[in-house]
Amino acid sequence: MILSLVKAIHIAALIIWCAGLVGLPLMLSKHEIGENQASYSQLRLLTHRAYSYFVTPAAIIAIAAGTALIFIASAFTLWMFVKLLAVGVLVSLHAWIGHLVVLMSERRGRYAPRSALPTLLPIMIAMVAILFLVLGKPALESFAPAWLARPLGHELPVDETPI
Repeated sequence: MILSLVKAIHIAALIIWCAGLVGLPLMLSKHEIGENQASYSQLRLLTHRAYSYFVTPAAIIAIAAGTALIFIASAFTLWMFVKLLAVGVLVSLHAWIGHLVVLMSERRGRYAPRSALPTLLPIMIAMVAILFLVLGKPALESFAPAWLARPLGHELPVDETPI
């Protein structure tokens, strides 16, 4: 029961977070240099509120629920750690979008909008990678070469015994 509830919260928050990560770059690219103040203020307020009140809280809830799921389901496997790496990339891209939202507000009409494609492409790649890892749960082998897993029979260079 608790697993299903946490999973539902995680999926709902992910939907909002991912939709925001796709929508915000598109909204930021709609801005034009030289537009009137009312239009600029409306777009700036909309992007700021969407990022601050919807996308970021959804990201926090998704990450918290996902962390809880890892411990509830005991999913300590290699694919999960690779997925967490992809989630870290998504979090970095989330911060980058926040930086773009702040740039838009600080430059007061002098913000030169970028194309949404350079921001959307890595976001979509990270999302697809996460979906592949979660839905496929691939049986990944260790990234380390096999000789690192074999003991060599040497003594430790210190006198302490590891626990």
